[in-house]
Amino acid sequence: MNKIAMSAISIATVGHSASALSWFFPLTKKILPTITGYNHGQRYTAISFDDGPDPSYTPLILEILANSNTKATFFMLGQMVEKYKSLTKEVADEGHAIALHGYEHRNHLFRSAKTIAFDLRRGKEVVEETTERKIELYRPPYGVISGGTIYGCHKNDLKVITWTNWGRDWRAVATAQTVVDDVFRYDPRGGTILLHDSDCTSAPGSINSTIGALPLIIDRLRDESIEIGPITSR
Repeated sequence: MNKIAMSAISIATVGHSASALSWFFPLTKKILPTITGYNHGQRYTAISFDDGPDPSYTPLILEILANSNTKATFFMLGQMVEKYKSLTKEVADEGHAIALHGYEHRNHLFRSAKTIAFDLRRGKEVVEETTERKIELYRPPYGVISGGTIYGCHKNDLKVITWTNWGRDWRAVATAQTVVDDVFRYDPRGGTILLHDSDCTSAPGSINSTIGALPLIIDRLRDESIEIGPITSR
């Protein structure tokens, strides 16, 4: 196991309900740039969404992205894809990048390596069959990376990507303004923003803060002459 993977495991074990990688962004963007999605260049920021697709909210997110001519990366749950295959195909057909968030949304600190590997294989198969795309990127639930995460990704040919900036839009107290403020707490240039297109694992109704914040985030990035798009290896 390489040094980057070992460092990620050591840091992530600090976190439980949230990723330690994001709590210490100023440090981790320097020591773990690839894993945290900090490798896009200073005039590019990636926007990503977790936990979908959701028939109540993903179409609203897609409409905002379409109206602003913005592409993003959607980290999908296999369970949700199985329920909403036509919506999954719609996300892909609109030109957005598709990635995996697992089949189930469960913390890796409490799962065996074999269970995680099975979850990733099951989720990847469902998403690939539905979208007819090869899935290469994976974001673990809560951003928690364990030894089992590394093993599961190795067995399923997946690359771990977390984030550098988040809107904390899963909270019951979140508002559009708090989401914007949290996203820009650290400079987003070159990084990856985490938002959600479902509240299936978040506070009920919290997704409304995302809906309100997304146009503001896009406008602010564009005002700063920052290109917006999906996660890229540039």
